Amino acid sequence: MLGVDSVLIAGSLLVATMLHYGDGLPISCKDILPRAVAMLVAVRLVTLVGMGLHRWSFHRSGIHEAVRLELAALAGTIVFEFVRSIFFMDTLPAQVVALEFFITTTLLGFHRFAPRMARQWYLDRRRARARGTQRTLIVGAGSAGDLLLRDLLRDRESPWHVIGLVDDDPGKQGTFLNGKPVLGVLDALPELMKKHRVTQVLIAIPRLSPDRTRHLLSLCRHQSVSFKIIPASFAFLDEKITAAMLHDLAPEHLLPRDAISFDHEEVHRLVSGRRILVTGGAGSIGSEIVRQVAGHSPASLVVVDINENELYLLVRQLQSRHPHVPVHSVVADIRDLDRMMRIGQEFSPQYVFHAAAHKHVPLMEESPEEAIKNNVFGTQNVARMADACGAERFILISTDKAVRPSSVMGASKRLAEMVIRDIAKTSRTSFCAVRFGNVLGSAGSVVPLFKQQIQAGGPVTVTHPDCTRYFMIIPEAVGLVVLAGLGGYGELCILDMGAPVRIAELAANMITMTGLVPDKDIPIIYTGLRPGEKLEETLLSEEEALTQQVRNRIKVAKSPAPPADFQLQLRRLDRAAKAGDALDVKRALQDLIPTYTPSRMPGTVAKVLSVFPPAKASTGEQNVSA
Repeated sequence: MLGVDSVLIAGSLLVATMLHYGDGLPISCKDILPRAVAMLVAVRLVTLVGMGLHRWSFHRSGIHEAVRLELAALAGTIVFEFVRSIFFMDTLPAQVVALEFFITTTLLGFHRFAPRMARQWYLDRRRARARGTQRTLIVGAGSAGDLLLRDLLRDRESPWHVIGLVDDDPGKQGTFLNGKPVLGVLDALPELMKKHRVTQVLIAIPRLSPDRTRHLLSLCRHQSVSFKIIPASFAFLDEKITAAMLHDLAPEHLLPRDAISFDHEEVHRLVSGRRILVTGGAGSIGSEIVRQVAGHSPASLVVVDINENELYLLVRQLQSRHPHVPVHSVVADIRDLDRMMRIGQEFSPQYVFHAAAHKHVPLMEESPEEAIKNNVFGTQNVARMADACGAERFILISTDKAVRPSSVMGASKRLAEMVIRDIAKTSRTSFCAVRFGNVLGSAGSVVPLFKQQIQAGGPVTVTHPDCTRYFMIIPEAVGLVVLAGLGGYGELCILDMGAPVRIAELAANMITMTGLVPDKDIPIIYTGLRPGEKLEETLLSEEEALTQQVRNRIKVAKSPAPPADFQLQLRRLDRAAKAGDALDVKRALQDLIPTYTPSRMPGTVAKVLSVFPPAKASTGEQNVSA
């Protein structure tokens, strides 16, 4: 490095001298020029070494190194000017020194940066010609986009050939970032993708809002292009964003609400040192409750489920991640009251999370008696166990389908809310139902179904073009459940899930995210609402409309008390369920829940109920179904 620098510095002074004097170089200047060259080389080498510029990374050098090079060149010129004023005042004009500064700085910069620029140009050309390379646009020309682009340009094996960037900032239009142009604004994406034959979009805006994400997908809906995004969790890593951090765009990026942050210290205070039992612990919601609770050092954790395979795998995972937490796996059926009582006596839980339930709406329409046995009387058994063993808190996982239910599943969950409210009247245990909508990625969610259908080449089936649902991701829903259930806010907590999502739009966006075109590559077909399904769900009934928000995303509602003859009507429902009489089950449900309106009941049941309408509404809940 220093040898090449010496040649460049010496040549710079000679070139500067010739440029100044032309062909008429004075004899006096010829005499002192060798000494001036030697002095200049010595001064500049000292300043270069002093700034550490003799150790150079040709692959990693950037703006900071360029600034150091400029400072070293300026310092060398100042020192040499001092030497010139003493030894070469008359024979070496100041104009020569000034010219030498500019020539030396240019040559030293070229010496150090040209190899990197040449390498990047070569890699970029090679990627452009390589088979299988995807022509790529980066959304976002900010700091994240800059760092991501640098990493892509350095990576010899990168599968993405970056054409340019898009950004909505007017000041960035027409500028260049690491040699790549900012081609336009976000709304110009369709035109740019078509013009440049783009097949990949990398979103380098870590906190891109769901509204803008959905807008971006709608712009690209007619293009065969796939998407990746830098997760929000990497937003603070300003100096460490790389291509390895890119994730596939996922349905949770589309939810019309802001991300939820939790105070882990608060959760730790609620959970640490407590004995906790979770029913349905191997299911989608139950397993997430178990995982989150296990991370906060409970005194013991009892996981109850009838699915022994998933239970076994979950407990092995917990024991590996949290070896200090005593975890007990219990295979049991919540419909067995004696078994529940023995579990309560053995483990004496302080907190009981009841997540076990039958949740599949169409299946429960076909087998209503099973929904009643499990969701109603199974809940009653677990609640009685919590009461008998002196548990401090009982938390029921409820659903938005319990509001003005049109399905047996929804009606059974509404009854489960009423059951724990009835038991709470005479119990020292604090009972709470936490009601929320669908969770993305759960076993019963449409998202896994849509993914399977897309992978199989379609079609994607949607019940109705106007069907909407509330959605939340599992970790956020469970985190709020823990805070709502253990916070002691009230008997019924409602989670704020933001705005509802159109299922048809979700399906189209999921197809677009995989790089396919809806209704071209993957058809969307509408199958009609299934038995028990509604076009839209609500989180509150009319009589629960007056709610109080107790904290971010959690509201408390007042629900009517169960009717005076609640236990009598429950016994009738129990007899009908045990007898497997679907007609009597639905009649009993209508008597208990006047807002329950059976929809599209098959065959004889629908005809008989139309001839013999349900009995007069019981006191405690008005019939608003009409």
